[in-house]
Amino acid sequence: MAKRILNRKDLRADYDAAERRKADEEHEEDEEEVETDEDEEEAETDEEAGDEEEEEEVAPKKKPAKPKTTKAKPRSRAAKVTRMKVVWGVFNNSNQCVATFEYPRRKDADDLREKLTAEKKNTHFVQPVKEPIEEKKEK
Repeated sequence: MAKRILNRKDLRADYDAAERRKADEEHEEDEEEVETDEDEEEAETDEEAGDEEEEEEVAPKKKPAKPKTTKAKPRSRAAKVTRMKVVWGVFNNSNQCVATFEYPRRKDADDLREKLTAEKKNTHFVQPVKEPIEEKKEK
């Protein structure tokens, strides 16, 4: 079964043509209403027309709308950036950290891993862990 492809340009042209016809019909209706309104105005007397003009002048003037002022949203403070350091962590099968070593001491971490694996007959592994740096406060 072949898939039918729609030509978008043709569909758009049809839609635009329908909109133009609709607008033309509305414009013709507006012209007919204007002609009937003119006939009614001629029938009115000059006094009545004068009264209507006075009423229009007396109508209260609308005040311009005041712009609404909104409170500025409080800015959230930027999160304090904590410096991190990398250390080697020795973990057991339950992902519990058994010990940590400074980054240059990788060999010590590997030695402890081998020792714990041999003693407890469970696998242990070493992986890097990021910890926050404890900064000293100056007096």
